[in-house]
Amino acid sequence: MLRPQVFVAFIVFMPRLFIAEKPSLGRAIADVLPRPHQKEDGCIRCGNGDIVTWCIGHLLEQVEPEAYDERYKKWRLEDLPIVPQQWQLRPRKTAARQLTVIKKLLKSSSLQIVHAGDPDREGQLLVDEVLEHCRVSQQRRAETERLLINDLNPSAVKRALQQIRHNREFIPLSVSALARSRADWLYGMNMSRAYTLLGQRSGYQGVLSVGRVQTPVLGLVVRRDETIENFVPRDYFTLHALIPYHTADQAFDIRARWKPSEACRPWQDDEGRVLHRPLVENVARRIQGQPATVTDSEQKQTRQNAPLPYSLSALQIDAAKKYGMSAQQVLNVCQGLYEKHKLITYPRSDCRYLPTEHWQASAAVTATISTLEPALKQAVDGADLSLKSKAWNDSKVDAHHAIIPTPKTKSAMLSGDEQKIYHLIARQYLIQFYPPACYAESQLVFEIAGGTFIAKGKQMVSPGWKTVTGFRDDDQDGLEMVPPLTKGTILTCREGEIGSHQTEPPRPFTEATLLLAMTGIARFVEDKSLKKILRETDGLGTEATRAGIIDTLIKRQLLQREGKQIRSTPAGRGLIHALPVESTYPDMTAQWEHQLQDMAEKNQAYQPFMTALTQQIGHLMQQVKTAPPPDSLRSLPQPVKRSRARKSFAKRRVKQSSSASSS
Repeated sequence: MLRPQVFVAFIVFMPRLFIAEKPSLGRAIADVLPRPHQKEDGCIRCGNGDIVTWCIGHLLEQVEPEAYDERYKKWRLEDLPIVPQQWQLRPRKTAARQLTVIKKLLKSSSLQIVHAGDPDREGQLLVDEVLEHCRVSQQRRAETERLLINDLNPSAVKRALQQIRHNREFIPLSVSALARSRADWLYGMNMSRAYTLLGQRSGYQGVLSVGRVQTPVLGLVVRRDETIENFVPRDYFTLHALIPYHTADQAFDIRARWKPSEACRPWQDDEGRVLHRPLVENVARRIQGQPATVTDSEQKQTRQNAPLPYSLSALQIDAAKKYGMSAQQVLNVCQGLYEKHKLITYPRSDCRYLPTEHWQASAAVTATISTLEPALKQAVDGADLSLKSKAWNDSKVDAHHAIIPTPKTKSAMLSGDEQKIYHLIARQYLIQFYPPACYAESQLVFEIAGGTFIAKGKQMVSPGWKTVTGFRDDDQDGLEMVPPLTKGTILTCREGEIGSHQTEPPRPFTEATLLLAMTGIARFVEDKSLKKILRETDGLGTEATRAGIIDTLIKRQLLQREGKQIRSTPAGRGLIHALPVESTYPDMTAQWEHQLQDMAEKNQAYQPFMTALTQQIGHLMQQVKTAPPPDSLRSLPQPVKRSRARKSFAKRRVKQSSSASSS
């Protein structure tokens, strides 16, 4: 009798080498892999043979020009433009040890490589460039898998591990990031050398650094400062109709502001302010003692939702306003809260939304807040954890989610600055569990002697989340001053009240308002298509770089701090006026971003972008060589030489910053 043949299929498990973007992500991946775990220098070996290692930010960086040719050590106009024929990267000094660990692990051909960079173009390039630098074979790179994680919760990491994709699907993201990196090098290196040399020809001995992002930021400050200095105040006038109103309980005047008609346009400025006093006096005379008829009446309830949890920029702005802290200080403090104390989530985030899964941890997070920040205990007690604000939205979360407290239970000894920043982050999280602030608003439109007058009032009905953050006096605008009259009601205008005012210049930038301008840079651009691009890309710079951009401009003595204000220096102004106008506005950044996004979406190739940029830089360098040194660079005061003590302090700050950026 013949026995049926039985075929047994064996699934061969190939151990994986996960390369995460940062240590925290590496630990999160290892935590959901089989135990026991063996922690080694720069990696974790798991019970099933998987190995998890990590980068610490970019392990590689662009080399200096002299690495391409020794003659570039000396800065000379005749050598510009410098355009590498074969691009080179070198290990960052602070990352060489970790790169050696990864290189050694990659030598094992029995490991399946899993790219676990952040799910954005920089995260894609960061690991891809390591694979290329370590000379991983084309075949292994083609077989590399891609793990996409934007939430370090164990359940989210497990789910991501079940949805691994091919890394080759994401090559366009990497190409886009590579183009940006090389373009920034080409533009910044050549323009900085060119204008520094022009400055030297004019007698200035400092560095005049130029960059795609930093120079438009400098331009913002220079133009603001010059607007303030050249501002000529103008008188303007307002008119309120005072309309007596009486009830059995009270009597008061309704104050209705005049809305000039189109016929008054010749006597108004661009913002609608009336500049001609006789016009206002004439209207005041005409309305005195005249009937005031209600032509429109509106009463409504409005709701103001709690602001979303913090992105890094939003946190830096609030910390600057409340505590006077610089953007770099806030970033450094956040890095300590994240890496050392593990009390907050990843801080270099540009997102203000949270994965819906995080809502389940709200009880544990709020309990931790109550323990670590006694000042917020009452706010914790008043929180309604059944509420779910609009912050929980998976579709709005990309590479990272908003900065929030972690449910860590162990107490921590925090410095004063750490306590301040933790308080802000915790408070912003707690208000997500409070109802909206509610207001009663009222508006009356009067017709008096053919003119239109409008009275508005607003009163807080329920403070909601503002019980946690506090509320200003203007939250309590008196609704009783604008009664709910019905349409057609006729009262009498007793008189017109004329107000005399002067236009005021814009205020100088502070750390907070400059960061706000960088994140909302679209409003400084006229072109509608460029406005849209800048809004979608979240402005000038990234969450991780904005603080460094401001600090670089200050270190180069192009900007300076004056108390809380940030002002331009003579060198900063001289540089802006010497540069081509297009270099000093954010339009070029928007145009680049549009092309880079097209590259990431396979709608544009790398080479045409780089060829056009190289030609543009060649043209700019030719202009620099043939034109005389700009007048704006003549007679600039020399840069102040820092003392040894300040240099030592700066080195420590750079070291701290470098350490912070490695996470």
